[in-house]
Formats: sequence, structure tokens, C-alpha cells
Amino acid sequence: MTDTCQVDFYVLASPGQKAGHLACRLAIMAWEQGHRIIVLAENANGARQLDELMWEHPAGRFLPHSADVMDQSAAVRIGLADNEIPADCEVVINLTTMPVPRPERFKRLLEIVPGNDSERTASRHKFRTYREQGLKPASHTIGK
Repeated sequence: MTDTCQVDFYVLASPGQKAGHLACRLAIMAWEQGHRIIVLAENANGARQLDELMWEHPAGRFLPHSADVMDQSAAVRIGLADNEIPADCEVVINLTTMPVPRPERFKRLLEIVPGNDSERTASRHKFRTYREQGLKPASHTIGK
């Protein structure tokens, strides 16, 4: 358990960029640093798509993962927005429209902001929510 959580918003610069691809890249970087990760999908269909994507992206890399949030043998787990996040996860990659409850439990919280302006409203809400909880979210633009 940690008393501060580093929150980073990764803003996709264009609508053509894929949030799932960035989630895979961020997950592999966190895994290589020895962290236990959960990637939260909005629904079961999104979780299935992430599971498939993690087998092939990034190309030439292996990302050990499980679609079972309780599978402690997997460094990367895929969960749903309404799943309880296991206590052993250190890094949360949130692809859902909802803020992560009690983010202070984690070392890192990574939010991916869609490239489409009409889909960014939820991300703005999450940014404000985390700030109101005393966290200091940082923002990073990905791509041009």
C-alpha cells in the first residue's frame, strides 16, 4: 500500500491512434520494471479485444497476461470496470470512462485519453476527480 499514487494521463493526439495499442506498450514497460499490472476494460467485449491484442502487440514481444483478474501468476491482468482490483496490483491502466476508486492504493495510475474530442469528456471528469482527491495528475501528449 502506498500513500501517494502517481497519476498520468496519456492524451492520444489523433483519432486514428488506438488506446489498446498504447495500453499494451505501457503494460510491457511496467512489466519490464517488475510491476504487477491490471488493465481495465469498459466491458467484456473490450476485455476480449485486449486479450487478443496482447498476444500480438507490440509485434515481436511477449506480454504475459491473463483475462482472469484473480490469476496471481500473471504479471498483467485484464479486468472490467466493475471488478474489484486485486490488492497485489501496483499499476492500473484504465481504459474505462469511470475514475478508478481509491487510487491511492496503487503506485501508478495510467489513464489513456481518446484522440477523438467527443470522447474526451469522461477523461476530463476523471482528471478533476483525481485532483479533488488530492492527487496531482500529469498529462502527456502521445503522437502528433
